[in-house]
Amino acid sequence: MLSLFNSDFLGLIPEIYLLLGLCTLLGYGVWYEKGREAQMTSHQLWVGGLSLIFTFILLCENPLYHMIVCFNTLIIDGMGAFLKSLILFSTLGVMGLSFSFLKEEKIQAFEFVILLLLATLSLMLMVSSYDFISFYLSLEFQSLGLYVLAALKRDNEYSTEAGLKYFVLGAFSSGFLLFGASLIYGLTGTTNFEDLSILFTGLGPSDFFTQSSVVVGILFISVALLFKISAAPFHMWSPDVYEGAPTVVTAFFSMAPKLALFGVLIRVFYLGFFDFIFSWQQIFFVCSLASMVFGSLGALAQVRMKRLLAFSSIGHVGYLLIGLATGSLEGLQGIFLYLLVYFIMTLSAFSFVLSLRSDKNEPRYLHELKNLSVRNPLLAVSFSTTLFSMAGIPPLAGFLSKFYLFFAALNASLYSLAILGVLTSVLSCFYYLSLIKLMYFHKVEETKDVSAIMNIDAQKGLLLGITFFAILFLFVYPSPFFLLSHAAALSFS
Repeated sequence: MLSLFNSDFLGLIPEIYLLLGLCTLLGYGVWYEKGREAQMTSHQLWVGGLSLIFTFILLCENPLYHMIVCFNTLIIDGMGAFLKSLILFSTLGVMGLSFSFLKEEKIQAFEFVILLLLATLSLMLMVSSYDFISFYLSLEFQSLGLYVLAALKRDNEYSTEAGLKYFVLGAFSSGFLLFGASLIYGLTGTTNFEDLSILFTGLGPSDFFTQSSVVVGILFISVALLFKISAAPFHMWSPDVYEGAPTVVTAFFSMAPKLALFGVLIRVFYLGFFDFIFSWQQIFFVCSLASMVFGSLGALAQVRMKRLLAFSSIGHVGYLLIGLATGSLEGLQGIFLYLLVYFIMTLSAFSFVLSLRSDKNEPRYLHELKNLSVRNPLLAVSFSTTLFSMAGIPPLAGFLSKFYLFFAALNASLYSLAILGVLTSVLSCFYYLSLIKLMYFHKVEETKDVSAIMNIDAQKGLLLGITFFAILFLFVYPSPFFLLSHAAALSFS
């Protein structure tokens, strides 16, 4: 029992450290005297950021590798370490964007940092989930934090609506997940992913009833997870929640949950249900097609900035589902590489949006980008590079990630997915390039002071610089990123 406890403890050192850090912040927030909430929030952001950095160091120095802990409910492996690192950096980027945002929005809520860290902790546990029970508990753990974060601006009706809509629809999808997992448990008597893969290996044509029932369970589970990643046709909540939630919370929604949920999708379907690949492959095939089409067409009609980013995110989910539908190791590597590039591009886009904040509010409509190349040339160049990368134009990072996914689809004989992916990438160029046209070739009627539209503090400037050079030079020297994604894929197999 002692050795078991030591193994569990060593395997979960990063998560335990993060839990102790956020408990300390919670006690600090309760103890700190009232009247200095703004100063307290700033302190918590610094301490929370340092906690994330030390958690990443502990994650890299973890003495255990590929070990199952906590009575076969959590697994420590290379794929989990890769995705956990991206989740930690995405949360760290959101905290960097939050310093000036919370001050300008007059949000004096010490629970913001605590909820952010709680959601990060639950996402890390979700990536390591090796059982439906641990997965469901960690999913609900992070969902509760995200519901509150979406409605953080209590005096804003749009934020309240976003939190309520996300809560109602999220609870509905969790019910689907619970029903599907319960059906699988009733048929097999186990909830462990590895045990399911062993049980399903021996199924033959004579077990038609069992196979049909398992396919129904797979359908319910896939619908729940596809809702969580806002894949079409389960995407309708995403634009409204992205628009209503505070912008830093929207940035977190766009990155961290998707990183964790794709790790869960890989574990559930590539491990637990791999023998039913011909059933779930069709589900992801259809949803990938729908997400790419609805994401591209929906973005064409948008006039608001965050709604455009929401539909852009739906399109990127469609590209990621291409790798999932291949059912191959090459597709897995393409997913990990695309997640890395997607994280960089999304962080750059939201850093740009928050850098455009004026003294009164942040820009909400696309026409507010007019003449930005004159008012702030560096910001216009940085955002243009990000948009070119999102469109998949070479030689930027976005082209590299899409190129690899499309070739994985071709090698898996999914020609229609690859062709439609190329066509929707071309279609997405229209609305991405229209933003560049607004910045460089449109002029506003009245001149505005440059300082009134430029709000770049040290944190935003650092994030914009890092993401700009990462997007620009990843194509020049992609070997480290290929090796990281390949190692993550191999560790799972």
